[in-house]
Amino acid sequence: MIISRTPLRMSFVGGGTDLASYYRHEHGAVVSTTIDKYVYIMIDHNYDKDKIRLSYSRLEEVTDPDNIKHDIIREAIKLTKTPKGIALIVHSEVPSKGSGLGSSSTFTVGLLNALYSYQGKRKSAHDLAEEASRIEIDILKNPIGKQDQYAAAFGGFNYITFNDDGSVFVDPVVMSKKIKSKLQKNLIVFNTGITKRSNHALSHQKKKMEKEKDTIQTMNMMKNLTINIQDSLSKGDIKDFGVLLHKNWLLKKQLSHKISNPDMDKIYEKGLKAGAVGGKLLGAGGRGYMVFYCEKKHQKELRDALKDLRELEYSFEPEGSKIIYLDEK
Repeated sequence: MIISRTPLRMSFVGGGTDLASYYRHEHGAVVSTTIDKYVYIMIDHNYDKDKIRLSYSRLEEVTDPDNIKHDIIREAIKLTKTPKGIALIVHSEVPSKGSGLGSSSTFTVGLLNALYSYQGKRKSAHDLAEEASRIEIDILKNPIGKQDQYAAAFGGFNYITFNDDGSVFVDPVVMSKKIKSKLQKNLIVFNTGITKRSNHALSHQKKKMEKEKDTIQTMNMMKNLTINIQDSLSKGDIKDFGVLLHKNWLLKKQLSHKISNPDMDKIYEKGLKAGAVGGKLLGAGGRGYMVFYCEKKHQKELRDALKDLRELEYSFEPEGSKIIYLDEK
């Protein structure tokens, strides 16, 4: 039996510059962190060596991998050349649909890690991220970028660069332990309860980048914020972190009318009026979790203002996808 554990992520600034339609022309960059909320993949021997049994939000049992309905599982099993005779179970600590926490790519990375480990093979974080990107972007043609795959595979609080040749660099954001701890305490995350799919927002953003120069200029400004946010953290000016989050959110909303909606805007405005310095919707837009930067003295007001929303309790996670259980019997 093999069990992999892979962390979800929060993306702060630069989101969208990890799309190939952007970084093929000039490099993209994002700043993000993984958190201690995970997707678990368990793989064991199946009772029938000629079948593949799957348990996620539904049950499947097939004799031919091509007949697997779950597209990511199907393509991952084919890519890794995993033999039949397995039973695979998926568990996520956070409901994956519409979370905005990178759950799909986290799942893909963790799945690949488990499938390779089950076969006695070891893959680097870079290889897991690249193969997850290949499945989601190249094979399944999902209109997404590459940041979530790298965040999940490497783990930690990182500055991730996307180069025009397709290569990706992952560098830790340098800050003191004291600043990191204070930042974590000042970042408050709420589940908006809205789970509308965001692929339309990404598709719309991608098309605008291909046609409109103003969109590229906006993306450039968002990318520049990644440098500003690194500087603020290294200098210990974390209040500026909240200001930069707010700037990024305003710029992001210019990219597509699908990025936000009236319900999200109301939640955001309530947060600001209650004392938050800034924030953003996590993920591609229109759904999921919202993060606010709010100093301790205003946090009770913020929680009172958004008391109808469920708060996500979390901690920063320094590690990426890993195998947490291995029984070779």
